[in-house]
Amino acid sequence: MSHLTASYRPHPQSTRPLIVSKMLVGTSLLALAALAHDVLALPSAAQSPSAIRIRKSTATNTTGVFGPDSTIWAEDTPYFPVADYVAPPSNCEIDQVNILERHGARYPKKSPTKKIKSALKKLQKVTITETSMQFISNFTYDLGEDDLTPYGALQSYDAGVEAYQRYTSLVEANGLPFVRASSSQRVVDSAGNWTAGFAAASNSVYTPVLSVIISEDGNDTLNDGSCAALSDSDSPGDQEAAWIDIYTVNITDYLNAGAPGAGLDNTDTQYLIELCPFVTVANSERSEWCDLFSSLDAFPGFEYYGDLDKYYGTGWGQGDLGPAQGIGYTNELLARLTNTAVNDSTSTDTTLDSNPATFPLNRTFYADFTHDDLLIAVYSAMGLFPTPALNYSSPDDQETSAWRVSEMTPFAARMVVERMSCSDESGSGDGEYVRVLVNQAVQPMPSCGSDDNDLCALDAFVESQAFARNSGYGIWNECSD
Repeated sequence: MSHLTASYRPHPQSTRPLIVSKMLVGTSLLALAALAHDVLALPSAAQSPSAIRIRKSTATNTTGVFGPDSTIWAEDTPYFPVADYVAPPSNCEIDQVNILERHGARYPKKSPTKKIKSALKKLQKVTITETSMQFISNFTYDLGEDDLTPYGALQSYDAGVEAYQRYTSLVEANGLPFVRASSSQRVVDSAGNWTAGFAAASNSVYTPVLSVIISEDGNDTLNDGSCAALSDSDSPGDQEAAWIDIYTVNITDYLNAGAPGAGLDNTDTQYLIELCPFVTVANSERSEWCDLFSSLDAFPGFEYYGDLDKYYGTGWGQGDLGPAQGIGYTNELLARLTNTAVNDSTSTDTTLDSNPATFPLNRTFYADFTHDDLLIAVYSAMGLFPTPALNYSSPDDQETSAWRVSEMTPFAARMVVERMSCSDESGSGDGEYVRVLVNQAVQPMPSCGSDDNDLCALDAFVESQAFARNSGYGIWNECSD
């Protein structure tokens, strides 16, 4: 059996696209050969209900591919469908699809890597006496940094296969998906792996290419770095830090008791817990770190940390500047849905968006590749996942909250916006409609008067996006203040 490699590599005779200051147009990535791969059949650990929060998920894959708790690893969660895909009503026919997808599973970033190694060093310099922790003495940290893992590459490949199979009717030789990516290498590689999966699913009849790479050094609607006033940090904010000191206390005490003299603090514990998802997606098998922290019931608290991190990062907890970073993409989406020029003065690159070669209209299929923080900003700008302010001192009242990052932005998460033409057989009326799905779950859209099928009339959907259409009512101006 052959396996997809983490880095998307073209044939030696082809030209790998180089990231230029503005764009890369029309450079073909040679599709990876169709790959046969083993179905992961991994051990799962028995789980008990959390004393902090009993999970109430509607996910169809409730056990998760890496064990029952692998659906609550916050933004480090491997992709899983939150619901079964539901076809549109029989009187409706999809005529355009827009996919906004996060890159596949990656290794830790640079800053967390340093903190993980620091915490691990404290444990490995002392004698470990606790049986459940014995594996730590012989554990070797050998993870990469920033890049996709092989498992993450496979996630995007599989997403491309799924996209072709689901939306075959929208594809023809002169109507291939138009694909863009933000310029981080893991995002570019994810886009390439997606096109490879798409091509393989069609038996190489249809071979889409990555047409535009948007530099993260300038305006980029597929990255959350265009607002200078919004800090970008991998360190916990005030709310997240406060929650760490609540949920990790007993876990830290257990680790220190099992490794006398280690002197771990609560922040060390937070980064040690991250070893579970990162080692797991690096090796494509459940890590012993997961079994340790599962036995300590760490993951419900860890998940809520992720909820807070994204809510106060680029969600509404940040104030309006977080959602403002999703305005540019939302306005591009509206342009595609209505086949009109982009009307935006926020994070769009006007050179790209005014050029039909780099921002074509009248297409049936678009696929864009991005990061989780940008996905959160787009969700917020569009009014998805409404939630009361998260109470970082206790998640007990969040049982019914829609804000669950593990279901919003897992690795290889995807938001899909389907435009469809409907006849008047269901009472909705003839015309164009829109529905939004996140990880296959159809999203309620009361702001645009959605019907029982969560379909919004296209005109009503456009009107409902007033925050984006009005540049956040002036909020974007604060980005340069």
